[in-house]
Amino acid sequence: MAEDKLARTPLYALHQSLGAKLVAFAGYEMPVQYPAGIIAEHLHTRAQASLFDVSHMGQVVLAGADIAGRLERLVPADIAGLKCGRVRYTMFTNERGGILDDLMVAKEGETLRLVVNASRKAEDIAHLRAALGVGALVTYLEDRALIALQGPASAGVLARLVPGAAAMGFMTMAAVEIGGIACFVTRSGYTGEDGYEISVPGGEAEALAQRLLAEPEVAPAGLGARDTLRLEAGLCLYGNDIDETTTPIEADLAWTIQKRRREEGGFPGDAIIQRELAQGASRRRVGIKPEGRQIARGHTPIVGAGGREIGMVTSGGFSPSLEGAIAMGYVPASLAAPGTALRLSVRGAERAAQIAALPFVPHRYHTAR
Repeated sequence: MAEDKLARTPLYALHQSLGAKLVAFAGYEMPVQYPAGIIAEHLHTRAQASLFDVSHMGQVVLAGADIAGRLERLVPADIAGLKCGRVRYTMFTNERGGILDDLMVAKEGETLRLVVNASRKAEDIAHLRAALGVGALVTYLEDRALIALQGPASAGVLARLVPGAAAMGFMTMAAVEIGGIACFVTRSGYTGEDGYEISVPGGEAEALAQRLLAEPEVAPAGLGARDTLRLEAGLCLYGNDIDETTTPIEADLAWTIQKRRREEGGFPGDAIIQRELAQGASRRRVGIKPEGRQIARGHTPIVGAGGREIGMVTSGGFSPSLEGAIAMGYVPASLAAPGTALRLSVRGAERAAQIAALPFVPHRYHTAR
């Protein structure tokens, strides 16, 4: 896609003023880093709070009679049982049990609010409109931005602006006003840290971002740090770690399928997914710790005896928190136990590695006290 065809989020001018390095990502011109650099942004998020622009993600509202039941025909999660103000992570699946996209679903009254991946939002919206049936209303919120405030200081920062923000539970949603701006806030994120995602009208996004950046704990962070943080947290990136050829069980996402859906089925690929739940999948997504500092990027072959390829790295990079190389990928289930020795074919040379437990860095999501 030519540069002049790239879309821009409502925070584009702010990114420029902050000195961001902008790159093409999922059809948008997005900040990959700011002058501090990816490692500094990553470590600041772990220590204090960072502000990420995730407005490229797709925000969708579903309405209509039995909209939760209709959505359950497309995803393996229990949506009908989702309580008002709660958020749930799930996936669109296909008839082979593959993952069309992963998404967040929040229940607001009689409607559902979805956040889908930027790279898949056009396909997801078309899928929803075609599959939900007559009477279902699918509204793409094209005029809204999405800001992520992530890190251990996030709750204290937001509580200064939103009374009660610190009391919100993990994976809950609330409609609030921040400095007079009507927002939808979820206590969620993609870093493994405590934090919030804030949906805000596009025209007021920069004012809100500036207000948050004025807090002493908050600094801007780009897609580079977002990627290193989610890799340390063992979180999947669609198109890398999960796609139409991977099932939720292979991807180690069985926890997203609640008991009722396991028992009742009724979602695309349910026979395959339920068989894998009962018998196990033939391959599994695992953490991988290469020896030394050699980075194993996505598409690095995992090899066995005689150099035979037995799997593939799907995400890999340098871990600022651990000061070393980490990766995720798929291996045969018989080799998925932590501590199992592997070899990686990095630029034609075999490198030693071993299976590591996920996440690499423990999650620090908010828990009720």
